[in-house]
Amino acid sequence: MKTSEKVKGKEAVAARKKRTRQYAIGAIVALVVIAVVAFYLFNPFFAKTGDTVSVYYTGSLADGTVFDSNREASPLVFTIGQGKVIPGLEQAVIGMAPNTTKTVHIPMAHAYGPYDSSLVFTANRSDFGIEDPVIGERYSIRRTADNAVAYIKIINMTDDTITIDQNHDLAGKDLIFTITLVRIA
Repeated sequence: MKTSEKVKGKEAVAARKKRTRQYAIGAIVALVVIAVVAFYLFNPFFAKTGDTVSVYYTGSLADGTVFDSNREASPLVFTIGQGKVIPGLEQAVIGMAPNTTKTVHIPMAHAYGPYDSSLVFTANRSDFGIEDPVIGERYSIRRTADNAVAYIKIINMTDDTITIDQNHDLAGKDLIFTITLVRIA
């Protein structure tokens, strides 16, 4: 056997070993990625869409004004993905483990939306049937158009008219929540 054939054979063996190492490394990386994804998707210790969770929270505005808290009451229970709480709160809970706390900034688009001036209008007082209305108070009324319940705030009155606002009080505001995940059911 010639020396050049021996060299070519050694190079071929080295190339095969290098390819085998590359395939092995690729397979290990793929297995690690699959394991991490499976751990995240099927791990009962981290909240994910479809889980029913219990949380304590304190909601505040950027200036520090607290608008709501259940820290001295029962935890809020909801199923992630059902839309029973604001979208930003649902997203914030995803990936949390029980007994962990975090603070999140929720922009208005993921909270109660922007303030909509088309939801402010003036109508005849007699159309609402609210006895002794008070400016600044919130009321629930049943809409005749679709029989749904609407929540309104009276912002102005005259003897004949009433000006109402159907926006949520927190519409147009970014919110800050400090959330503690208590339990994943």
